[in-house]
Amino acid sequence: MHHTEPNPSRAAWLVFAAGVCAALHVGKLPPAIATLREALGMSLVEAGFLLSLVQAAGMAAGIAFGVLADALGLRRSMLIGLALLAAASMLGAAASGVPALLALRAVEGFGFLMVVLPAPGLIRRLVAPERLNVMLGLWGTYMPLGAALALLIGPLCIAAFGWRVWWLALGALSGLMALALWRGVAERPAPAAAQAQAQGVLARMQRTLASLGPWLVAASFALYSSQWLAVIGFLPVIYAAAGVGATATGVLTALAAAVNMIGNLGAGRLLQRGVRPPRLLATGFVAMALAAAAAFSGASGEGLPPLLRYAAVLAFSMLGGMIPATLFALAMRVAPGEDTVSTTVGWMQQCSALGQFAGPPIVAWLAARAGGWHWTGAATGAASLAGLLLAGWLARTQRAKPG
Repeated sequence: MHHTEPNPSRAAWLVFAAGVCAALHVGKLPPAIATLREALGMSLVEAGFLLSLVQAAGMAAGIAFGVLADALGLRRSMLIGLALLAAASMLGAAASGVPALLALRAVEGFGFLMVVLPAPGLIRRLVAPERLNVMLGLWGTYMPLGAALALLIGPLCIAAFGWRVWWLALGALSGLMALALWRGVAERPAPAAAQAQAQGVLARMQRTLASLGPWLVAASFALYSSQWLAVIGFLPVIYAAAGVGATATGVLTALAAAVNMIGNLGAGRLLQRGVRPPRLLATGFVAMALAAAAAFSGASGEGLPPLLRYAAVLAFSMLGGMIPATLFALAMRVAPGEDTVSTTVGWMQQCSALGQFAGPPIVAWLAARAGGWHWTGAATGAASLAGLLLAGWLARTQRAKPG
């Protein structure tokens, strides 16, 4: 084995860094779309598929990958995922046509899942119980942090060196990350490792899906992610239509994605202080409903002045950020056993991917029908209302459960 046990808190930070690295691959595409369409003659529909293919893996097989991660071992699953991301991104840099790029994007989707699904369970084994909620709050920021970094660095890299170098650089980064994780994180067997080995993959999936808790956290995640991605994903389009310059749009969108981290970290601290998770979920959903209504109310020219609208978008993203951190913490509590934590997170990720896949087209369809974005608040408000009902249901199930 190892001569020296790696420092557990440093190891937990490495797990977080690997998640950010995986999220960069999801976020590397939006800044490159215009260049790719020019370079490869890609249609807007193909670009849309390129954006959503990375979610397709999660949508089709999130829970299966969660089971796989639990079975392979959490650290090994993350290493395989980083290796897949490195290989697919480097091969993508050499792609000469759209089909190859689409196929490699799907591989990146699988790699992404193999990195992010085992991470919460691995963090749980690495950190002391009293630090867990804070670290899970930090883990909840991997996606907005990766997206914000990609939105800021991507345009500069692509403008200076072209999209192929951007793909190569992220591939190389993933390779280095795998090396750091391999050296810095020891394989930690689960406390119930023997029992976990004995229980088959299907039995583990069955146990997870037969429990109510995993369904409630997964549906809540879908309702959150569908509206967050719809609003943040279309900001560049909305700002471009309003005549905002490309650089300013990049910075404004990256900032709107980044403030989501404040909500995640804040929720981690509040959970640590003993605030009940359903209360944090309810607060997040109410805030998202009110902020989206403020940001999008009124047809163009009516409603709030631009600065206040942008402030409402920031509030939407920041206060909404309380939801993912709370759901990661709840996943630990509602999983039917220690050996099904990644499986439960996988089911959450699967429903989240479904939300991210469905949310933007629904909002885009409403905007096309309405001739503007002023119905967006109604769509996100409906999702938030459903989220509130789920938070109440979760509160009841948590109360009924001892401990």
